[in-house]
Amino acid sequence: MQIDIATPAMLFPAISLLLLAYTNRFLTLATIIRNFARENRDENTQAQIRNLRQRILFIKRMQIAGVVSFFLCVLSMLAIYLTYQNVGNWIFALSLVCLMYSLWMSVREILISVEALDFHLDGIKDDKKSSK
Repeated sequence: MQIDIATPAMLFPAISLLLLAYTNRFLTLATIIRNFARENRDENTQAQIRNLRQRILFIKRMQIAGVVSFFLCVLSMLAIYLTYQNVGNWIFALSLVCLMYSLWMSVREILISVEALDFHLDGIKDDKKSSK
């Protein structure tokens, strides 16, 4: 299949928006983590901290894969521009694989964030029981 230089360029807005969303997730988690320094270290809090560590790891992987995908898109455009069509095609395919990996990490991080909400809800439930 022959692609022209515009094909990889079409991914620029999508990848840029993804990276912005990933950065927002990271900043939100950073704020949550900084707030944990003020809380008591009960079992629920420890479970939430473990969950947050795991989420940070996934966000790091998401961001790295997104940036690599973006870099490979640019590289594929350069290869196509320099008339290395086959090389450009393969590099573009590799950028799509990196983008898919990034999206998969995003799905896994979302699933883990749902677990974090469950930990938090369990903590609220336990607080209400102990205050009665």
